[in-house]
Amino acid sequence: MATPYNHKAIEQKWRKHWQEHPVNVNDGKKPKYYCLDMFPYPSGSGLHVGHWRGYVISDVWSRYKLLNGYYVIHPMGWDAFGLPAENYAIKMGTHPRISTEANIKNIKRQINEISAIYDWDMEVNTTDPEFYKWTQWIFVKMFKKGLAYEKQMPINWCPSCKTGLANEEVVNGKCERCGADVTKKNLRQWMLKITAYADRLLADLDKLDWPEKVKKMQAEWIGKSHGAEVNFKVDGRDDEITVYTTRPDTLHGATYMVLAPEHELAKELATDETREAVEEYIYQASLKSSVDRMQDKEKTGVFTGSYAINPINGAKVPIWLSDYVLADYGTGAIMCVPAHDDRDFEFAKKFNIPIIQVIAKDGKEIENMEEAYTEASGIMINSGDWNGKESSELKEEAPKIIEEMGIGKKTTNYKLRDWVFSRQRYWGEPIPIVHCPDCGAVPVPEEELPLTLPEVEKYEPTGTGESPLADIEEWVNCKCPVCGKDAKRETNTMPQWAGSSWYFLRYIDNKNNEELVSREKADKYLPVDMYIGGVEHAVLHLLYSRFYTKFLCDIGVIDFDEPFHKLFNQGMITGKNGIKMSKSKGNVVSPDDLVRDYGCDSLRMYELFVGPPELDAEWDESGIDGVHRFLTRFYKLIMDQKDKGVKADKELLKVRHKLIYDITTRLNNFSLNTVVSGFMEYTNTLTAMAKKGGVDKETLEDAVVLLAPFAPHIAEELWEAMGHEDSVFAETWPTYDEEAMKEDEVEIVVQINGKVKGKLVIAAEEDKDSVLAKAKEVLGDKLNGNIVKEIYVPGRIVNIVQK
Repeated sequence: MATPYNHKAIEQKWRKHWQEHPVNVNDGKKPKYYCLDMFPYPSGSGLHVGHWRGYVISDVWSRYKLLNGYYVIHPMGWDAFGLPAENYAIKMGTHPRISTEANIKNIKRQINEISAIYDWDMEVNTTDPEFYKWTQWIFVKMFKKGLAYEKQMPINWCPSCKTGLANEEVVNGKCERCGADVTKKNLRQWMLKITAYADRLLADLDKLDWPEKVKKMQAEWIGKSHGAEVNFKVDGRDDEITVYTTRPDTLHGATYMVLAPEHELAKELATDETREAVEEYIYQASLKSSVDRMQDKEKTGVFTGSYAINPINGAKVPIWLSDYVLADYGTGAIMCVPAHDDRDFEFAKKFNIPIIQVIAKDGKEIENMEEAYTEASGIMINSGDWNGKESSELKEEAPKIIEEMGIGKKTTNYKLRDWVFSRQRYWGEPIPIVHCPDCGAVPVPEEELPLTLPEVEKYEPTGTGESPLADIEEWVNCKCPVCGKDAKRETNTMPQWAGSSWYFLRYIDNKNNEELVSREKADKYLPVDMYIGGVEHAVLHLLYSRFYTKFLCDIGVIDFDEPFHKLFNQGMITGKNGIKMSKSKGNVVSPDDLVRDYGCDSLRMYELFVGPPELDAEWDESGIDGVHRFLTRFYKLIMDQKDKGVKADKELLKVRHKLIYDITTRLNNFSLNTVVSGFMEYTNTLTAMAKKGGVDKETLEDAVVLLAPFAPHIAEELWEAMGHEDSVFAETWPTYDEEAMKEDEVEIVVQINGKVKGKLVIAAEEDKDSVLAKAKEVLGDKLNGNIVKEIYVPGRIVNIVQK
């Protein structure tokens, strides 16, 4: 009798064997396939079962490609700079370098429990000076090309983390990291001019084999729109206010305008009567995040006391301030047409501002408008020379008319803002810039990179807006690389996104001291074929990576301009009631105990079995027991049948090829939960066949190879038990024969007047006359009327219509 399935002994044995005899070796002959995980931030909490899901999916896919004859590039590294690592170190009272190293050691141990085929020789760490040397090099290159620049600007400020935050790091007005209320602070910031690539980033989405949802999110984030900039003169002053509008056809209906509270004219436009209210409003707006301001349902505002002149008709329009207008979108000023915009209508009603309808469905004005008329087309009314025109046509013509009148110009606008690239923290890549009183901002010479972080005892944020590096005089004070005079280093550091925007290029040449990546290796192994990670990175990380890749292509480092051919976003594993797993909520499930009790193979398969991989799934530990029982049954089936010498009959061949077809098709469709259920179904089928006459060895071998990417330890054990000396991963993925899958006989339904009266087993290819004759025999005396029609749907139904 075969020995029972012992996951501990089997997994220990094969883990040791793979360390000595790796299964994924580059022999220089195989084509490459680059399968990449989004590399993790090394959290102090370690990995939970939710993290396993993405890593298991990527390993299954990598091993599947291995069995299809590829050399698989499947690396792993650490996104270890940034706020989370620094905040954790502050909490633990240690230096971020020390806590980060300890966290990496723990998570690396946990990741090895997955038994993924990661190539640890390719490992990268964003905090390694030999890595961030090249992060800084990219910045210097961008600076020299005019894509990195300084700007004084209001930023989202977290008073708890004591640093600036990107809009995306503010959730419901609170810091995503610590939950503190976010305020505004004016600071000198480094910016990256991602807007220079806006058109390419948008157009090239069409090249990508990515989920449509993600492409749509990126397109909306870039937010390209066509319209016109229109100049409104301020009444009684020399100033002019420029607004951007996508609906220049409605210019006659602009009855007021709104400026962002940060607009340069906001304070100046206040009159003696309104100054106090205006200044108070500007202050209150500064306490809100941009995200909050856009989401506020209750619209607020203050009248400045000043008016602008509508350039199309000379009408005086009041100038208001409101925090729903943002300084960094468009011009920071909008013209408001309340008759045709819901938000403007609500604002005008609240503050008793005139509403003039300029588009009407049939050219007829609505009396006492109860809501805005927002249809995209209609006939122009109350619009002077434009009356009677079709608004959708005028929308296209108006920018040109406005240009000819000299009151504005045709414009393309983007929601995408330049990227705030400074953080006022210690734990990040130093920005390689020197500030010289004579030469201005000067890059650190490339041969002097990396500019390393100084070793410090005190690295906590200052709270003043200055980085902690500003206090380290021996590091800050330096000589200008151009003129040699006394100068000071830039003290802001880069955001966590800096290293993650290009790390995937470094894996394949991680020990190269001379260049970011050799062109020879880049041409051979890049770009990434499959990228797997959470949908929470759908916009920022992926957009920044695309930007960096396009820039590096433009300067000749690589010859492709999109980093990731294919993208798969796995859903999240949550705790009970769909609550995100986190240490603070006490609902984290560690994989360590499950690996001990059930084995790595069981946990790998259960991670896939919990639901469709692209959807969130609630963790229910009880289900892993069923997967473990399945593997025990599978093990027993193979061990019991492997030496029986059974010959494959037609039925066994049919089941074998159907098994190969179903598993392959489901795997290629990323329907991984149904792959696992498919294995369970076919194991039951083969177990039943084993009791009748046995199962042939080739069917058993194919089943083991199919299982190998999912449960590699048990597959290797069974492969060896079947007499093979080489690894199961040296095999080739089985192929199916559609002819062998065809059924010899099928069961069909027999109906009278559309109602089922019986069933009939026929030959799969049996002709119509024969089938109809047999159907009539089955029906017998139930056929008791005049037959009007005989219908046969091959292989499915006979329906006899009688009266």
